[in-house]
Amino acid sequence: MPRTSVITGAASGIGQATKDLLERRGERVIGVDIHDAEVVADLSTAEGRSALVDAVRKISGGRIDAIYAVAGLALPAPATVAVNYFGTLATVDGLRPLLAGSDAPRAVVVSSMAALMASDQDLVALLTSGDEPGAMSRAEVLAKDPATTGGLIYASTKLALSRWVRRHAASAEWAGAGIPLNAVAPGIIATPMTADLIDTEEERNALLNMVPMPLNGIAEPIVVARLLAWLNSAENTHLCGQIVYVDGGSDAVLRGDSVW
Repeated sequence: MPRTSVITGAASGIGQATKDLLERRGERVIGVDIHDAEVVADLSTAEGRSALVDAVRKISGGRIDAIYAVAGLALPAPATVAVNYFGTLATVDGLRPLLAGSDAPRAVVVSSMAALMASDQDLVALLTSGDEPGAMSRAEVLAKDPATTGGLIYASTKLALSRWVRRHAASAEWAGAGIPLNAVAPGIIATPMTADLIDTEEERNALLNMVPMPLNGIAEPIVVARLLAWLNSAENTHLCGQIVYVDGGSDAVLRGDSVW
């Protein structure tokens, strides 16, 4: 039997590249997005999150092998909080019961090397505590100045998401159930999300000054897709709670010899 995987954000960027890769390898993929997907759902809303779980359960017959929580936004707006953090958690928690029948259940989420950048401590604390109304309110305050504090929203969601993986991966619900849970933290990837930031050589150089990628520079989505596919493959039996930076060396440059 081919493995059945669920991918959010499957209509573009890293999600689409992962979907295409898995399908070429013979896997069954249930794609989720706000358009052009087998399951159309808006992860910024409670209704959309419930619709995702209900639809996947129906389509899959109640059994899946892998969860790829890829969907995300990079807007200096509250919607980024709703999708990146609460939408991602609703995806992995909501679909986790459907992994129970798999011989090799796996889950992976997409964080970002932006988790290493400046963030808003108040927003991170609200995210970590699970206070969605409070986090949305804080994001509204930060979004009033998109050029400065608004930019902290994305990094804050990715930092909180990475911490959530670290805190839950070794728990009874995940590792105790035989489910490796990990995250990837991409550097600059050439996707629709970054298109306006890397349109010209000047823009690319300016961004790379902030996010240095000495190994081969800006990456294509397939680079991240290959890593995601391995993390959720049957071959991965012991990688647990790791945030794997696929960033051309940004983490090494920015953090030096600092380790977990």
